[in-house]
Amino acid sequence: MTMTDPALIENRTFDEIAIGDSASLTRQLTADDIQLFAAVSGDVNPAHMDPAYAETDMFHRVIAHGMWGAGLISAVLGTELPGPGAIYLGQSLRFSRPVGVGDTVTATVTVTAKKPEHHIVTLACACINHNGETVISGEAEVKAPTEKVSRARVPVPDVRIARHDRFHALVQGAASGEPAVTAVAHPCSADAVAAVAEAAEAGLIRPVLVGPATKIQAAAEAAGVDISAFRLIDAPHSHAAAARAVELVRAGEAALLMKGSLHTDELMAEVVHADTGLRTERRISHAYVMDVPGHPRPLVITDAAINITPTLEDKADIARNAIDLAHVIGIERPNVAIVAAVETVNPKMQATLDAAALCKMADRGQIAGGVLDGPLALDNAISEAAAREKGIVSPVAGQADVLLVPDLEAGNIAAKQLTFLAGADAAGVVLGARAPIILTSRADSRRTRIASCALAVLLARADTKAAPGTGDARA
Repeated sequence: MTMTDPALIENRTFDEIAIGDSASLTRQLTADDIQLFAAVSGDVNPAHMDPAYAETDMFHRVIAHGMWGAGLISAVLGTELPGPGAIYLGQSLRFSRPVGVGDTVTATVTVTAKKPEHHIVTLACACINHNGETVISGEAEVKAPTEKVSRARVPVPDVRIARHDRFHALVQGAASGEPAVTAVAHPCSADAVAAVAEAAEAGLIRPVLVGPATKIQAAAEAAGVDISAFRLIDAPHSHAAAARAVELVRAGEAALLMKGSLHTDELMAEVVHADTGLRTERRISHAYVMDVPGHPRPLVITDAAINITPTLEDKADIARNAIDLAHVIGIERPNVAIVAAVETVNPKMQATLDAAALCKMADRGQIAGGVLDGPLALDNAISEAAAREKGIVSPVAGQADVLLVPDLEAGNIAAKQLTFLAGADAAGVVLGARAPIILTSRADSRRTRIASCALAVLLARADTKAAPGTGDARA
């Protein structure tokens, strides 16, 4: 290998360096560069992070942090001249022009002086943009290495920006109206009370706390939360709290139902009670709205929490509920991918038969408001490249907004894989009842708890729930 081998990083010792020597590197600024610099430095100045604000300042655009350009100078010093072994002693900088997204900047250092007694090298530094304009100028002083270093160049890791703008916009939309009166069943743990207080503070809900009063007060004290402004209805135990919370919703005294620290099955048993529950003509189902880093659109996954082995009839309602939800989050005509292990109909695989039947139901107007296709394997549902590779021609393939999974296990696994392996956020809500139902857990982040409440508020406000019926109410 030679000194010019790109696989090597090699320095120049003090004795090898001559006055007039120079080195450069060129980079084009991207929006991700700005986001990454903000994440590392903590500098979230709106001039760098907020396009609306940036339009009003003197530059009328988002600009890079000044030290991003300075970082290019540091990179030249650390990798090229002198390179590995150099010790930064001092740096002076003058910033002349801003750098915006798409600008190309070349950082150059040039040796101007050497001090043999301490192996000190002085270098003139300049960053020049693609128009030949000086962006940064200055001078650096480094202690140059005296021993030769030649090492394999360490590959730079791929970095994926995990933005959560979708949930931010969701919460803002929900908080723009009146808070929804929310019956909270048995909030008797510090986590449960804290979640309620967070949603109330965000302007999303007006809580009605239902459960043993002494336990709720103790939980609030443990969480350091003031609940004096919240209505409190005493109920002796979790079962009674669930029944009373459901009763409040059924009577129209609350627009939302929220799970506290009781088991989901206990709450849902009251929700689906034939005489006193919140059934409608629709099957009740659960859906997650996933904010997946790197994915171009929100992804709805249903059902991952309620229906264990849904029938074809169940899946039709699950699809209807998911389409309603998609409309509420701004997807006018959602693409619904009915997911299976394969993308062809196989008589031995019930999921593929159900998918084909659901598509025909949609063709005949029995499922409206979205575009259905299936069966589709997961890769073909979310990846255009995968769909092309399989020769699948479909408006849904590679463009899915909703993933209708074959059963609860598949949905739960898919959602948790995206959450814990891909860094996705998952906001969940129960659909198809007389009112949206918020099911949160201790494992949820504050952002996902708030987003789940926001979803429920928007659903209630849009009044997309099915009309109550006394006929074939299934649960």
